[in-house]
Amino acid sequence: MKKQVYVGMSADLVHPGHLNIIKKASELGEVIIGLLTDEAIAGYKRLPHMTFEQRREVVENIKGVSRVVPQYTLDYVPNLEKLRPDFVVHGDDWREGVQKETRQRVIDKLARWGGQLIEVPYTQGISSTQLRTTLKEIGTTPQVRLRTLRRLINAKPIVRVMEVHSGLTGLIVEHVHLNGGRGIREFDAMWGSSLTDSTSKGKPDIEAVDVTSRMGTLNEVLEVTTKPIVYDADTGGKPEHFVFTVKTLERLGISAAIIEDKNGLKKNSLFGTEVVQTQEDIDEFCHKIQMGRNARATDDFMVIARIESLILDKGQEDALTRARAYMDAGVDGIMIHSRRKTPDEVFSFCREYNKMPNRKPLVVVPSSFNTVTEQELMDHGVDMVIYGNQLLRSAYPAMVQTAKLILENQRSAEADNQMMPIKEILELIPGGK
Repeated sequence: MKKQVYVGMSADLVHPGHLNIIKKASELGEVIIGLLTDEAIAGYKRLPHMTFEQRREVVENIKGVSRVVPQYTLDYVPNLEKLRPDFVVHGDDWREGVQKETRQRVIDKLARWGGQLIEVPYTQGISSTQLRTTLKEIGTTPQVRLRTLRRLINAKPIVRVMEVHSGLTGLIVEHVHLNGGRGIREFDAMWGSSLTDSTSKGKPDIEAVDVTSRMGTLNEVLEVTTKPIVYDADTGGKPEHFVFTVKTLERLGISAAIIEDKNGLKKNSLFGTEVVQTQEDIDEFCHKIQMGRNARATDDFMVIARIESLILDKGQEDALTRARAYMDAGVDGIMIHSRRKTPDEVFSFCREYNKMPNRKPLVVVPSSFNTVTEQELMDHGVDMVIYGNQLLRSAYPAMVQTAKLILENQRSAEADNQMMPIKEILELIPGGK
């Protein structure tokens, strides 16, 4: 009987290193590829460019591959216990780093039935990371970017979103990351905030910046980034106007629009009842949702409803009633907002919301209750967390301090230690060196 050989891989960007491993594995027996799912990959690095089905089709057609099975975790053990292969073949580059522990678990599990780990020397000059970096520099397409948010929501326990209001902030969200013991931690998507966009233009957050200007900012971000964007559409305006906004956003490759259920002159939600804010009639808002959804060319674009009931002190029952109505209207997600300093009322909403049979992805923006952790949000069923204004709020005090130092000292030398060297500024922008 032919021996079984298990090879685990993500196969997002198939290169000669992968082919070398498969060739070695085929010399030992029947090759079974354990293809990591989007969920497994997203747990330790960026979501793959190709979907699982696309990657499966590629791998199934590689010479030497007998069959492909999904591997649902970075850990090989569940599949090894089912298949009990004679060999596991892997490149020798996993002896250090995020997969070191995974490697040891493979060795220990194989020993239970006399299996063996075969490690193939790393193929010099070939790096998936380098290839992904090159792809980033090439850019993406509106169609690929558009559908990525839904894939992220399905693949990750929580999608981490950071506000952007310029091409520079887009580059920050695109590239800033941490390498930890469990893999890479980064922002998954960008929030096209109306607050920070209008503030950066020196205008109040009352929809004073028109949609055309907002689209100009989005284009600046789109030109230099690849990650999906969630657009802050405020109230969405009149339903007939929201239709055109949806069409424009989808054409650009924006993944979602979040509209809040208020009407009249827009006032920032965190003012709560300190200013006059009127919540939209439920039926009218459902009509706006439906018009927006009907305007889409594809199901990839998401219309998400932002519920203001807690902001306006109308209570949880009103929020839940609206959530049910909006989901019946076909909304693709629900955002619950609060201006409290603790997450208690949001968590109370989450507990009841999670019981709903037609539950949709849940979004939270913890600007006021900012001590809450992402793990706590995940524990309460939150699917997406948006950091709505932190980049702008951190930049403004730094710029004011620099301006004051120059005025005080009548030169800029004293401000040098608060600024990036000009050489690093030039190197920060691709092509600027």
